[in-house]
Amino acid sequence: MGNKIEIKNVNKNFFGGTEATEVLKDINLSIEEGEFICLLGHSGCGKSTLLRIIAGLERNYEGDVTIDEKKVEGPSLDKAVVFQDHRLFPWFTVEQNIAYGYAGNEEEKEERVKNLIKLVGLESFEKKYPNQLSGGMSQRVAIARALINQPSLLLLDEPFGALDALTRINMQKEILKIWKNQKNTMLMVTHDIDEAVALSSRIVILGQRGSGIKKIVNVELSYPRVRSSDDFTLIRNKVYKNFFDEENVALEYYL
Repeated sequence: MGNKIEIKNVNKNFFGGTEATEVLKDINLSIEEGEFICLLGHSGCGKSTLLRIIAGLERNYEGDVTIDEKKVEGPSLDKAVVFQDHRLFPWFTVEQNIAYGYAGNEEEKEERVKNLIKLVGLESFEKKYPNQLSGGMSQRVAIARALINQPSLLLLDEPFGALDALTRINMQKEILKIWKNQKNTMLMVTHDIDEAVALSSRIVILGQRGSGIKKIVNVELSYPRVRSSDDFTLIRNKVYKNFFDEENVALEYYL
């Protein structure tokens, strides 16, 4: 299973010259083992900054972040990050990219790479290079590479933001398959309301920059989720209302 995350009284400012810009304010959040959480918010509200803090990539902040009661002090093998840009090495094949950074022995590495290629549906593409792959396939490689050391926490920073709509939906299905198979705790940054409702068990909506958590919405829907269903639409409308501060959201907007 994944790890339990506790975020307590986290504040983060960015400094430019003599000016301080408040990005995160009084962030308090508990994430249970095996949860799939989506961080939703407008550009610049601090979603990616919070993810980087949890990943241990950002240390200059106030407050505490612990995983299984251990303070996060930097990157570790039990945490992995997937970014919007797949960041594959162009001179490595698919299997070489996935294997990069593996901390175990060679025999285990070969078996693990093989299993991950199967998990993300890239059989017969093992020897291909990144310039021979589509955007969606490249992101599958990036996700497989993030899983090579079997992290219990997978952090995703808008991983499908650069993909076309159909590829994006297919990749959402893939990440759900991985979540169910691997039983990781997953935290995904997104600005896509439909994506958040389709994937997560809870949606954490951040307010405008420096205003903290605005609302947490429970998504009590079974998987797979039908986007055209009334229940899906009701939750989407609830999120939309909190996202844009609108009291009334016409159902026709989505039809």
